[in-house]
Amino acid sequence: MNSNPVNIDDKIFDDCNNKLQEIINDLQKFIKDIKEESMTKSIDDIINKINSIITKNKENNESLTKKISSLQEQLTKLNQLNQENINNNKEKKYVAGRYVGQVQNGNREGKGIFYYNNGDIYEGNYKNNKKEGKGFYFWNDGGRYEGDWKNDKKEGRGIMFYKNGRKFEGIWKNDKREGKGIYYYNNEDRFEGMWKNDIKEGRGVLYYKNGDKKMGEYKNDKPIGNHVMISKNGKTKNIN
Repeated sequence: MNSNPVNIDDKIFDDCNNKLQEIINDLQKFIKDIKEESMTKSIDDIINKINSIITKNKENNESLTKKISSLQEQLTKLNQLNQENINNNKEKKYVAGRYVGQVQNGNREGKGIFYYNNGDIYEGNYKNNKKEGKGFYFWNDGGRYEGDWKNDKKEGRGIMFYKNGRKFEGIWKNDKREGKGIYYYNNEDRFEGMWKNDIKEGRGVLYYKNGDKKMGEYKNDKPIGNHVMISKNGKTKNIN
């Protein structure tokens, strides 16, 4: 939930410290030289020497001044972002659970986390109180979805990890598998093909763990018509 896009370079602090220390050392050496000499320096000599030290470090001073100014701007921006983060991240309680995240006009808007009373968790983007954009949903039984959301439902590209070890990766619409997708079985077989209304519908290929594959049409989640079986050795045969 927290973000820090401002890059604070610690080297600036080291540069400032080193250059200022150089100036101090030069002045201390000059004062020491005066004390060790059994004569009194004129005011002009002292002023000239100090001016010489300042001139010597002028270029470094200008560079450091710019760096310090840049650092001040960065720190100001960081403070503003942190303050916005504090202001935008609220905790709100609902009948279904608890929300922690960004709020606008009293609605869940932006990034947030919803902790459901049943143990489920959603972490991602919201728009007008609904899941919208990228997000992760974790079910209390071990399953999870990561991908696109629209109007509080899975829609777009996403991956569903089922509690039984299976996985679907593909297109979703209105909370259901729709369009191209790959279904991974827990025995290492996989199906690549078309889906409609959450079931296999259209052309697809079933890849077996042993290297064989079966190609054909599906309807209502079942193979229909003639299918072609291709062995891992390249042999083919038609099957009903």
